[in-house]
Parts: sequence; C-alpha cells; structure tokens
Amino acid sequence: MTKILIVRLGALGDIIHALPAATAIREALPDAMLGWMVEERWSELLTARGEKQSPLATSPQKPIVNLVHTVDTVRWRKNFFRGATVKEIAGDLGRLRQTHYDLALDFQGNMKSALLATLSRARATAGFRNPRERGARWFYNHTFSRLGEHVIEQNLSLAGEALRRWLGERRLEKAAPVLPCDPAAKSWACNEINRLGIASFAVMNPGAGWGGKQWPPERFGEVARALAVHNVKTLVNTGPGEEALARSVVESSSGHATRITCSLGQLIALLRRARLLIGGDTGPLHLAAALGIPVVGIYGPTDPARTGPLGSQAIALRHPESETTFSHHATPDEGLLQITTEEVISAARYLLGTPRD
Repeated sequence: MTKILIVRLGALGDIIHALPAATAIREALPDAMLGWMVEERWSELLTARGEKQSPLATSPQKPIVNLVHTVDTVRWRKNFFRGATVKEIAGDLGRLRQTHYDLALDFQGNMKSALLATLSRARATAGFRNPRERGARWFYNHTFSRLGEHVIEQNLSLAGEALRRWLGERRLEKAAPVLPCDPAAKSWACNEINRLGIASFAVMNPGAGWGGKQWPPERFGEVARALAVHNVKTLVNTGPGEEALARSVVESSSGHATRITCSLGQLIALLRRARLLIGGDTGPLHLAAALGIPVVGIYGPTDPARTGPLGSQAIALRHPESETTFSHHATPDEGLLQITTEEVISAARYLLGTPRD
C-alpha cells in the first residue's frame, strides 16, 4: 500500500488551496494511505469533531485523508523547554513515524514544514525547487518547479511529479475539494438560522491577514444595506481580536448585519446555507469558493491570478493601481481603496441572480 503524507500546516486559505491536490491523489490512488500534518486549529478542514466509526477509513466526516496528524507549533515554541512539551512532541512524532510513509509532500515550503516532513522519517521528501523559504529545499530528496499561475495548479503539479513512481501513466486531474460534513455543526447552523429568523443571507468577512488587504468596514456596512433591499440579511464573520472590526460593520449597516461567533466546523456548515460571501483575500473567502458558494473577492496587494477564487460563481475585484507585494503593510493598499461600494454591490447582485451549478 502506498503511504503518502501531506504537510500543509496552515493557514485556512492555504490548506484550501492544497485540498484539490489531495482530492486528486485520493481519486487517482483510492487504496493509498493518505495522511496530513496540520495545525490543530485547522484540523476541522480535514475531519469533523467527534468519534468516527473507523479510525482509518474515510467517511463524510473525514472524506479525503485516512490519518490527521495535528501539531501545535505556536504552543510548542512558547513552552519548548518544558518537560511536558518535549514529551508531547516526542509522542506525536513517534505516532507519525509508526505509519512508515513512503513520501512526505511539503506544500508549505518553509523551514518548519520541511523539518517536520523530514522528522516524519518518510522514505522520501519532496517540495518546490523555489520554496517559500530558501533553506527548506535542503530538507528535500526531490524538488520540482512550480507549474501554473494559480497556487492550486502549482500544488497539483507538485503532487503529480512527486508521485510519478506510483501514478505510472496516470495523471492527476484537477478535482473539486471535498470538505467534512459535521452533523453537530449542521444542527447548530440550522438552529442559529432559525434563531435569527433569516431565510436568505450573505456572509461578510471584513478581516484580513494584514492591514494592506483590508477594505474599510464602513463600506462593508454600506453593502449590507444594499443587500437588504433584496431581502438578503448579512452575517459578519470575524476572527479572534477582530471584535471592533465586526462592530464597525454592524453599526454602519443600519441594523441589516449581525455578527456571528462560531467554530471552523460551524462556519463550514453555515456557509453551505449561504447565498453569497463577500470578503478580501482571506481563508473564509477560499472556504466558501471551495464549497461552491458564490463569492465576491476584494483584492489589493495580492494577485487574484495567483490566489483568487476559481469558478464561474466567483468575481475578483482589483484596481489597476494595486501592485503585487507580500510586504505586510499595516495601512490599506491604495488600489484596494479605489474599489467602490458600487462595484461590490453590482458584483453581488449579479451573483445573487446567477443560479448555482
């Protein structure tokens, strides 16, 4: 049996961009043992909470991978010299090594992920020839060039080249990502929708990984007011520490937006019921796109050609003034600010009128 370990620790959007490659591997090698090393906080992208009927079998609750190896590298770094932490790391690595993986495939490409791929003691490790952090390539037995413009295409090509030995003449075909179905989260979403008394709703995600990607919250509120004309309520999703941002959207919406607080699994269940998501280049935008939900992406310093939502139900807005950069500026990109509420409202109205596939 072929045993393949995927290493993509985080974050939300990056894991979503790796899922199509993992789904393609599962379809091409249905009998393979497929594992994934991921930060604990993102594990619900791979497996629903709770006990499964079989620890190794795939199911609607764990549709792609057989094994999920969770790590918590932030906590490990903070408590590295404590005996309990050392014991935990040793135990996690020991369980990882028990699978005896044939290949560790590092989609992340930094020193941390490359080191963990090596510590898995897989027979071979593979990654990009030009990884995110240059030193990572020295941990790989095999390196491959990036093929394709979008990161999803690049991940698919890396997997196809690294797995050539097992694929033979077969090719990895782009596949829609499959996400877990959590019955408990589905029940929560239904109850929350009933509690709020909303029949038709959009989700807004005003937060961003850094300030340069953040469209003003007052504009999100204005868009929420426009959606209300079409009897579409707005739920505002924000992460920890973004409470003030959510309040700004709600206050500027004239009562047409409501903040929600939920787990990742609950967000997946809620998005499955949403008519639309509006947000910047952040994880929830890519999550909604992966679920087949229409999305309006508001882009500034990042290029939608590389990280934009894919599909006919996705519109990525970007002003010509924006320049691609990975420098994490605290202030919003000037080009991003050139995107008007009218443009976003127009895109949202178009998608709301487009039937789903």
